[in-house]
Amino acid sequence: MPGSPRTILIGADTYPPAVNGAARFAGSLATGLARRGYEVHVVAPSPHGAPVREVRDGVVLHGLRSHRYPSHDNLQICSPWETRRGVTEILDEVRPGIVHTNGSFIVGRALVEAAHRRDLPVVATNHLMPENLVGYLLVPRAWHGTVGRWLWQDIGRVYAKADVVTAPTPRAVELLARHAGLTDALPVSNGIDTDRYTSTVRPDTAEPTVLFVGRLDQEKRVDELIKAFALLPAEVPGRLEIVGTGTKADELRALAASTGAADRIHLRGFVPDDALLSAYRDADVFCMPGVAELQSLVTLEAMSSGLPVVAADAMALPHLVRPGVNGWLYTPGDVRELANRLGDLLTDAGLRRRMGAASRELVEAHAVDGTLDAFEAIYDKARAMHGVAATV
Repeated sequence: MPGSPRTILIGADTYPPAVNGAARFAGSLATGLARRGYEVHVVAPSPHGAPVREVRDGVVLHGLRSHRYPSHDNLQICSPWETRRGVTEILDEVRPGIVHTNGSFIVGRALVEAAHRRDLPVVATNHLMPENLVGYLLVPRAWHGTVGRWLWQDIGRVYAKADVVTAPTPRAVELLARHAGLTDALPVSNGIDTDRYTSTVRPDTAEPTVLFVGRLDQEKRVDELIKAFALLPAEVPGRLEIVGTGTKADELRALAASTGAADRIHLRGFVPDDALLSAYRDADVFCMPGVAELQSLVTLEAMSSGLPVVAADAMALPHLVRPGVNGWLYTPGDVRELANRLGDLLTDAGLRRRMGAASRELVEAHAVDGTLDAFEAIYDKARAMHGVAATV
C-alpha cells in the first residue's frame, strides 16, 4: 500500500553532480518538490562509487554502489543485482506515496518493477534517445540500429507498468508512441528556473559572441558549427565559444586549430555554474546544432538569458525556435546555411535584440513552477488510479 501522499521517491539512472539533461531535470524536480513541502527521496547511482546517504537542498539522496562506465567518464552505473536489493530496502524504509522514475535502465527498471509489485502509484518520464546511447555501448557499429530498436522496445516494456508516462515535448511523446508502443504519454516540459538567468540589453559589441553549451559528442554536431563559423567572411565580426566536454573534445580542438578562424574559436571545456551563467550573460547568439534533442535544457537556458537561437531543424528543437521570431532553424548538415544564419545575426545588433526579447517571452511557457504544477496533478491522477486520495 502507498504511504504518505507527501512522500515521493524519485528514481534516476543519472543524477547531479553528473552533467547531462536527464540528471539536471531529476535534480530540479527533486529540489522543486522539496521546496513545496514534500518529503523527497532520490535513489540513484552514487556519485562517489561507494554507497552514500546524504541530504542536499532538502532532498535525501540514497546513492547506490556504482562503477564508472568504461566508455563514458561522466556516467556511473550500478550492478542489477545490487540495485534490486537496494531499491527494495529503500522502498520498505521510505514507504512513498508516489514513485517517479526518470529512467528505464538499471535503477529505473528495478524501481518500476518493485513499485509495481507493491501496487504503488508510478509515474515514468523518458529522457532517453536510444540512438544517443548506442555509441557508448561496447557493441559493433553494425549492430547499432538493431540495438537502438531493442532499447526503444525495452523502454516500452518497463514503462508499460507505470500509471502515467511523460516526456518533455510533443515530439518526444510521438517517438514513445512510434517506437515504444506507449500511446498515452503526456508532454510535460522539463521546465527552467527563469529567475536564475539574466536578460539584459546587450551593448553593440565590436565582436559579438556565438555560444554553444553541451556535451561534445557525435549527435551534437559541433563540428558543423565550427565549420560554419570558419566560413564567415573576414568582415563579419564575432567569436565562437564552446562550453562542455565529451568524447569528441580532442577532435574538435584539432578541427578548430585547422580552420582559418582558429584565433576566434575557443573551447572552454567544463565550467562551473557561476561561469556558465556568465557565459550566457556575455554571449550574443546561441547555437544548438544537435540532431537528437528531446527538448534541450541549454537552449531553454539561452532563451531565458535573452539570446536569439540558431538551431538544427531536428527533433524537438522546432518546439523552441520560431523562425524569424526568436531565431532561425537550418537544415542539419547544411554548413553554408548555418553560416548564413549566424552571419545574419552577427551583423545586425537590432535583430539580435528583437529576437532575444522574443526568446525571453517564449521561454516563460517553460517556467519550472508550471512543470511542478503539472507533475503534482499527474501524481494525484496516478494515486486516483490506485484508489488513493489526492495530495492534501
